[in-house]
Amino acid sequence: MGLNKLIYNRSRSDKENGTFYCFRPTNVVLQRNASFVEVISDTWYLCLMITVQLPYKNNDKAMRMLCKMLPKEVEELIADWDLNKLNAAYELVEKQDRIREWLKSNDYCAFIANGSILPRNKDNSGPLEGALPFTSPEDVEVEICGLRGMGIKKGVTVITGGGYSGKSTLLDALNSAIYNHTRGDGREFVITDQSAMEISAEEGRSIKNINITPFIKWIPNSSAEQFSTDYASGSTSQAANIMEAINMGCKLLLIDEDRSATNFMIQDIKMRALIKHEPITPFTERVRELYETANVSSVLVIGGSGEFLSVADQIILMDNFVPKNVTQEAKKLCEADNPRERIPYTKWEIVTKIATDHFSSYPQGSGTEKLKISNMGYIMIGDEQVDIRGLYNITSPAQVAAIAFLIRKLAVSNQDRLIFLQETFEKALENMRREGVDIVFSSFFPGFDRWLELPRINEVLAVLNRMKHLDFIPLETSEQL
Repeated sequence: MGLNKLIYNRSRSDKENGTFYCFRPTNVVLQRNASFVEVISDTWYLCLMITVQLPYKNNDKAMRMLCKMLPKEVEELIADWDLNKLNAAYELVEKQDRIREWLKSNDYCAFIANGSILPRNKDNSGPLEGALPFTSPEDVEVEICGLRGMGIKKGVTVITGGGYSGKSTLLDALNSAIYNHTRGDGREFVITDQSAMEISAEEGRSIKNINITPFIKWIPNSSAEQFSTDYASGSTSQAANIMEAINMGCKLLLIDEDRSATNFMIQDIKMRALIKHEPITPFTERVRELYETANVSSVLVIGGSGEFLSVADQIILMDNFVPKNVTQEAKKLCEADNPRERIPYTKWEIVTKIATDHFSSYPQGSGTEKLKISNMGYIMIGDEQVDIRGLYNITSPAQVAAIAFLIRKLAVSNQDRLIFLQETFEKALENMRREGVDIVFSSFFPGFDRWLELPRINEVLAVLNRMKHLDFIPLETSEQL
């Protein structure tokens, strides 16, 4: 920020110098408290929030900063305001949203426009310089809102290829495209179903009372129907992640083989013949059923096994960052395979409640709330230390802060003994959308940056699902009707 150069003294701290702090957003388009529009008496006002560290024991400098320097900077901002850029940004978001609506009404779950730059630079702040622009295979190319590119239909899509061919880069782009991006990002017209979640193995995570029987038939000395553990294995964690994602409304799973538990994903014919008493139903056995019975699509990055080729609707081969549609070629390779016996369909959806006995921002026996965020990937609230390192769809520390403050606000304001998770938190997020993200903020907690960004219900519930002290009560949907 230019103002800080005028007051900076490298021999003094920010506390002594005084400092202006301004939020620096990522390339993701989100509702934020750092900037918002307010309508007063039919007049629209753009509100920008900054924070100021006033210089310690220097009232004259503080007055100069607030009463001279800051007003002058605001006047220059208004004088240099580029309305054309604002209108262009608004038109870009409108077009991105029209593409999202087209996908919904035309049975597609994702779109990657020709010319998109998918590889990222070193700090992930923009496109990689000199990267090859994306070009769709002609036989899967569609046109949406005047743009041509690769359409990914609902169902099961496999992205394959050799090492360093660009398949994980493609999946990362789809994962980021649950949100719109600003001009210059390179992925402005990469658009993905907004309910999508990236799913991986998450060894060591906490799981409470989740039914994982679609994938894990039985567990020694435990219940797979109401599975709980403070330290999950790779396979049980991935099974729980999928079940939770489905129960929170996810309609597209994004899965990279490299981040998955191998025994959860596949089991070839030889291993089936050798292992007679196998509790794991691999994902290959359920991925088609997920789409056919629960309308949940999957995009899978697969490089080391052909097990998924026979169950895929579309197979894209990445060859040095160039995609090719090899669906027919791959299907021919599967023709000689012995058809597998289809396993019985399972039940996917449940309704989850939590008992609020331990839903608190107060550590047990303490009269003072605790709420902190660690830069190591943890949220601390009350007695909970929640590991969020496996939540790949969180975009920024500001979004983490909003999740933490939202959970804390509901914990201190809730008067019910039981909470329906989906219903309660969707209502709270709708209030944030309508009244502003800042309604959950509290200045009581030191150490927080002032910036908040609106999260999805998916990430809020994912954080709650990782809280070890909550009492989760899964109930069958039919019992709630």
